[in-house]
Amino acid sequence: MMEIEKIVSTKNAEHYNWGQKNDGWHLLKNDQLSVIEELMQPGTTEQLHYHTRAQQVFYILSGRASFEMAESLVHLGPGDSLHIPPGTHHKIFNEAGEALRFIVISSPKSHGDRIEL
Repeated sequence: MMEIEKIVSTKNAEHYNWGQKNDGWHLLKNDQLSVIEELMQPGTTEQLHYHTRAQQVFYILSGRASFEMAESLVHLGPGDSLHIPPGTHHKIFNEAGEALRFIVISSPKSHGDRIEL
């Protein structure tokens, strides 16, 4: 019989801080697949970058996200998702007056596969 994994949430997941007062929680962390919930504060941004191997899907839980992606601007709201293929220059930022909460899924994992621009 298959062993059931423990239930993971932001209450018990590995936590990290990034950027300007933002939070992340590793919901699943292995070499083939990464699932992270992140919380971005209003007015914060990440640096433009790309991944050589990892593709990513961002899924917005709450708030409004803006992406600079391949020299265009994309806006997402709750329930929207965006696929970012490997090699695509991108960054997410929160121009809104409220916190932004989203899930980012990377395959393979994106940590260690990030080239800053």
